[in-house]
Amino acid sequence: MKYVVLIYGNPESRAAWEGMSDEQRAAGLACYQQLNDELDASGERIVSERLAFPELTKRVSATDGPFAEAKEFLAGFYLLDCESEERALEIARRIPEASFGVVEVRPVMGLHGPEL
Repeated sequence: MKYVVLIYGNPESRAAWEGMSDEQRAAGLACYQQLNDELDASGERIVSERLAFPELTKRVSATDGPFAEAKEFLAGFYLLDCESEERALEIARRIPEASFGVVEVRPVMGLHGPEL
């Protein structure tokens, strides 16, 4: 089953990152590298990417304003292929933002139901 793990940031988490020392940032990035290496070895990671900050977002919609009305913003994602939702949740808990922000796990749906 495929799952997307959505990593959300907010102004406070962004300020915390910017306030970290170079060593703290390196340690945080090392956590991601270790997670990526393990998921690549298990074959569960399809892709993961960090996203640009919201001020670089362009939106195509029928409503006014360039941004969604929310403090949180989508900061990155993992697309995983896991045997179970429990495994996807286990992986999501390892994402550093899960300890102080929002990390969401959603099944990937095809046009006619879940991708299996």
